[in-house]
Amino acid sequence: MNPHPALRLSDRIAELLAAPDDAPTGWASRPQWRQSLATGAPGIALLHIERAATGRGPWEPARAWLEVATGAQVTSGPESHLYYGAPALTHVLGCAAQALPGSYKRALDQLDQVVTADALARCEAAFARIDGGDLPTLAEFDTIRGLAGLGSVLLRRAPRGNAIRAVLTYVVRLTEDVKRGGELLPGWWTASGPSGKPDDRFPAGHANNGLAHGIAGPLALLALALRHGVEVDGQRSAIGTILAWLERWRDHHAWPYWITPVHLPLGAREPLAPQRPSWCYGTAGIARAQQLAALALGDQRLRHNAEDALSAALLDPPSLAATTDLSACHGFAGLAHIAHRAAADASPRLAARLRSAAALLLDTAHPPRTDPGSQARQLLTSAGPGFLEGAAGTALALLAPATGAAPATRWDACLLTS
Repeated sequence: MNPHPALRLSDRIAELLAAPDDAPTGWASRPQWRQSLATGAPGIALLHIERAATGRGPWEPARAWLEVATGAQVTSGPESHLYYGAPALTHVLGCAAQALPGSYKRALDQLDQVVTADALARCEAAFARIDGGDLPTLAEFDTIRGLAGLGSVLLRRAPRGNAIRAVLTYVVRLTEDVKRGGELLPGWWTASGPSGKPDDRFPAGHANNGLAHGIAGPLALLALALRHGVEVDGQRSAIGTILAWLERWRDHHAWPYWITPVHLPLGAREPLAPQRPSWCYGTAGIARAQQLAALALGDQRLRHNAEDALSAALLDPPSLAATTDLSACHGFAGLAHIAHRAAADASPRLAARLRSAAALLLDTAHPPRTDPGSQARQLLTSAGPGFLEGAAGTALALLAPATGAAPATRWDACLLTS
């Protein structure tokens, strides 16, 4: 496969972010910037690690950004999560070590101990919360801040350890129904709004469906663990519970971002308006989680349904019109990456549709005859250099679909898409 022209945009972004001194003014001075995978140095390092691992760039930029990321005391405990602090650095250094076996061993050994201890402590607190009959917070279980995200790190670093089994056992218990005000609710129902904070628009809370902050993250973790041969009691049943919930709310090739009490009575759901099919909340993330579950269970019907929903959403003009940026989180580059990843696991007919969707998304991300240098500079100015919503994540998400290759380091484990 010949590289897509969007690869030039990815290359140019990487060139503009080659040295920490070249980062946009003011970013490096932010206290949290060093340890933030979402917005800071670890995410930029991840871009250069993947480029070096695939032979598209030298190792020097990756090492320079890793020095920035590890140059201060690492945050652990309740303030840390997959996208900040010890777990974030563990993921990034783990990608570097995958490409350069034996590298960063001492740092990773120390970080592994910290992440394991924190995960076990968080599981203990979560079990106590469940036993007390309270509702969870999004930050207890989600991908970005919660145990699903920590689970992705543990599954990669210590798949036979006690900590990943504790996390999976917690997720199984999370799927047990709870009763509130005479209403039977899923165990991941939260009393907050989607931001994780009290919200007048959600006076009775909500059930979040997304991969970033909702139940699709735990589903993906359960499925990925099962595919890696890591299983605890009730894991398959928990997968089935989540799949049944998502099937209940599926509207053709889309899912609502969240469910509130007004949706629960039979017939209360209205047809969905066009919405962006993003990784964080939309069809791309949910359908990829479903596809992973289907692969883990060997369920061909579910696999077909997930792949069909994903390809339909990514080729649907109203859905694409609702997408307005290039980011890995909710933009065209992230959608192209998921389409490429899903195509590699799809049945032949739907794989062809997903590859067509990926090509369309690449054309949208970098239109023909667009100057990649100007586009890269504009993106850095408007979106910043970060991973989730910024230039580094865009460049990274474009790499695999533009080259037709699989990622060399499984960097996207932090998205729970692999």
